[in-house]
Amino acid sequence: MTGSATTPPLAGIRYVDLDPVDGAQVEALARAAVREHGSSSAPSLLAAAPGLAHRLPARLVDQLRDLRLAESASALVIRGLPVDDAEIGPTPLDWRGLDGQTRTAPQEAYLVLVAGLLGDIFGWTTLQDGRLIHDVVPMPSQKGEQSGHGTVNLEWHTEDGFHPCRCDYLLLLGLRNHDRVPTTLASVDQVELDPAHRAALWQPRFLIRPDNEHLNRARDIDGASHTVQAIADAPEPSAVLFGHPDQPYLRVDPAFMSALPGDREAAEALDAVVSALDAALTEVVVDAGDLLVVDNYKAVHGRCAFQARYDGTDRWLKKAVVTRDLRKSRALRSAPHHRILD
Repeated sequence: MTGSATTPPLAGIRYVDLDPVDGAQVEALARAAVREHGSSSAPSLLAAAPGLAHRLPARLVDQLRDLRLAESASALVIRGLPVDDAEIGPTPLDWRGLDGQTRTAPQEAYLVLVAGLLGDIFGWTTLQDGRLIHDVVPMPSQKGEQSGHGTVNLEWHTEDGFHPCRCDYLLLLGLRNHDRVPTTLASVDQVELDPAHRAALWQPRFLIRPDNEHLNRARDIDGASHTVQAIADAPEPSAVLFGHPDQPYLRVDPAFMSALPGDREAAEALDAVVSALDAALTEVVVDAGDLLVVDNYKAVHGRCAFQARYDGTDRWLKKAVVTRDLRKSRALRSAPHHRILD
């Protein structure tokens, strides 16, 4: 293929293929950002990212702007960032495995730049020690868990759906995926429901609780007083569908969700939307150099089961979450410019 190309959305997913020139431009910009600012999480880079990001290839900037403003797709897959398999080193056995190392700093900077076009990158005290960029790797101790570190089927879900300050966008950048383990996606735009189920899903008749990864760390930090633990103990009823009636947004996490006790109609509606999303589910292989950008209000995501080897060659993604409105989480951040939610 000559030149960068964009394909029309299929199942809500648009593919953007960068040609070698554009890919090299992206890589050079990311490496320059690391040289100038020292690390991908440097406050100076976070502040400069929205401006620097406009030096990315113009068509890439346009596609991200279109995702944000026109909502013409539920996800983008941006392909073509060069990733040197030897340079990044072996897949770590634990997300802590890269402490103090910089071998993946350029890829992390790329995430920060893309995030700068969509909003503000942020993190959680309850996930990976408050890091802004997460390493998604299989961990032997977590192989049976419903988390990015497991190897069992990861049920599809809204990212951090239990929390009112959940992200607008989820970014997953492939560093290594020799086994082509699929990520699963489904868009609310592909879902058809009967009027009774649809009406119930618009009403606050559902409870979503935090997942175990959030909860375990919350207990270590503050115990019962942590915000995440408080949500687990007394979740506030919420709707599954919200926004505009003709083009709704979605908030759902079947593995950690239920209808209000005794509400049979709501339970049936939840079963219906789960079945509809199951039917709409499609697979996306995030290969090395592929960046999957998911609109967390329009799509759910998960991952197929796979067999990990734990030998340094397993699937390895970098993950970031982005909000369009950092201010809404101010009560959970220690200062206006801080990005980590307590």
